[in-house]
Amino acid sequence: MKLPPLKALPVFEAVARLNSFSRAADELAVSQSAVSHQIRLLESYLGEDLFTRQGRYLALTEPGRHYLEGVTNALLQIERASEQLQGKPDTQLRMALFSSFAVRWLIPNLPYLQRQHPEIDLQLEMMNESPQLSDRVADCFITLHDDQRGFTTDLLYTERLFPICSRTYWQQLCSDLYQEGLIDTPEPATIDPLLLMRCPLLSTYSLFGEQKDDWRRWMAEGGLSLPANARYQHFSHMLLALEAARHHQGLALTNDYMYNASEDPDLIRLPCHTLITGDRFYFAYKTSRRQEAGIQRVRQWIRQRAGSTGLLDAFRED
Repeated sequence: MKLPPLKALPVFEAVARLNSFSRAADELAVSQSAVSHQIRLLESYLGEDLFTRQGRYLALTEPGRHYLEGVTNALLQIERASEQLQGKPDTQLRMALFSSFAVRWLIPNLPYLQRQHPEIDLQLEMMNESPQLSDRVADCFITLHDDQRGFTTDLLYTERLFPICSRTYWQQLCSDLYQEGLIDTPEPATIDPLLLMRCPLLSTYSLFGEQKDDWRRWMAEGGLSLPANARYQHFSHMLLALEAARHHQGLALTNDYMYNASEDPDLIRLPCHTLITGDRFYFAYKTSRRQEAGIQRVRQWIRQRAGSTGLLDAFRED
């Protein structure tokens, strides 16, 4: 078995992670020249440049990126095997997930995890988009992807969108519609979506990539078209649209993990149809790590919590 210079592997990983020879040298408590020497040895052995250097700028080459994935996984496996042999529990985990899912669902539910599994040290890495499934990023994930080779996924939630507004805004709207004779009661059990189109529509354009597309698709789900004279206010994130709705600025579309009736008494879900977006949220982890106690405890807890809070069954109600 012909192995690469083993001392160079943690050096390579540190340089790639820190994007700096000098910071890697500080972390490893060696000189910068020693770091450079190990990288040269590794590049010579591989016959490939692992980094591009332009003055102070340092970046991984394409072969370097591929090599880093394998090296990081191997080093992590060595670290975990050593800790298990030493009797150290594998209960410190990094989870990467969408910022909105973290803020609106996971963090409010973390006290339940801490009470059930006080030994778990869960570190959260918030992402603006579905996180890359890689040990370099985290140990487990909340992701939209369920088809990456080498990973196991559990369905947590199938997304649906429905309209909400502030309770004050809804009461005033119903009062106006009732006085105009457009509804039969000031507290209707259902409402014609076209009657809502007189209100400002708070649109999250990042949902489908185009302005107004969230409301267009929601109306189309009900067999309707957006009126040409509809008024909009545009937001890059659903969190912003929700805050605007909370402050009586119009109607927003949201989903089940962003809205909790018991925790959002100032907001009300409107009695209308829902739109199934097609996005599915999964808990994911590397299949080769399925025996690790920490991952299995978090997996079992998050599946149970998704069920008890209604996420797993939310889309079936319609």
